[in-house]
Amino acid sequence: MSGSKLSDATTPRPELHDAPLGLTVHSLPQPHLALPDHAAPPLDARRVRLGRWKMLAVMLVCAMPVIASYLTYYVIRPDGQRHYGELITPQRPLPDLAVMPLQSSYINNLRALKGQWLLVSVAGGTCDAACERHLYLQRQLRESLGKEKDRLDRVWLVSDDADVPQSLRPALAQATVLRVPPALLAQWLAPAAGHELSEHLYVVDPLGNWMMRFPAGLDLASATQAKRDLDRLLRASASWDQPGRPGAAP
Repeated sequence: MSGSKLSDATTPRPELHDAPLGLTVHSLPQPHLALPDHAAPPLDARRVRLGRWKMLAVMLVCAMPVIASYLTYYVIRPDGQRHYGELITPQRPLPDLAVMPLQSSYINNLRALKGQWLLVSVAGGTCDAACERHLYLQRQLRESLGKEKDRLDRVWLVSDDADVPQSLRPALAQATVLRVPPALLAQWLAPAAGHELSEHLYVVDPLGNWMMRFPAGLDLASATQAKRDLDRLLRASASWDQPGRPGAAP
């Protein structure tokens, strides 16, 4: 026993040294990585969806002036007065229709007329007394608009192959004269019941929509009412419509 005690006393023991406690720091889990795959859409998909919403918002902002002007004229009408012309519902857009200009012109398709308010008359090339009266009223109505007249073009659609009298050509220098086949023209414009296409003047907006038809038998007395309608239309569209047709030849 004594030997065993001696052996225990003389056996060296390892020294204990103070040492810092080692800690390993791990990064916190990211919430979107902790979710299941189906809980959060991929980042690219979210960006595409956000981009689409932004594009729709921009388009809505751009369209608001046009929408507001139409609401002002067709729905609100603060002055409470009735319009003289007959509103066309639904509106009819300019057709994709090849035309033949009577004078030098860059227009060879009816849709090229878009971008301006149009006051349109229809008649055969020989142009009888009623046709001449309409051409005169077109010119007078446009001139009566004063500084706003450059926002309105007068258009004569010739509905047959007859030659236009040379005596009329000087008065048509500032007008757009196009020859259009009558069958195709009838697919776009239409007269009031019991009347002919040539008995009316027609109004087309800058977006290319036929939207109003003045009554048959328009004369100098009733032209003041037609002018009132044109004034309202130009005033209601002043925030988005500018003079001149985009892409027009100088």
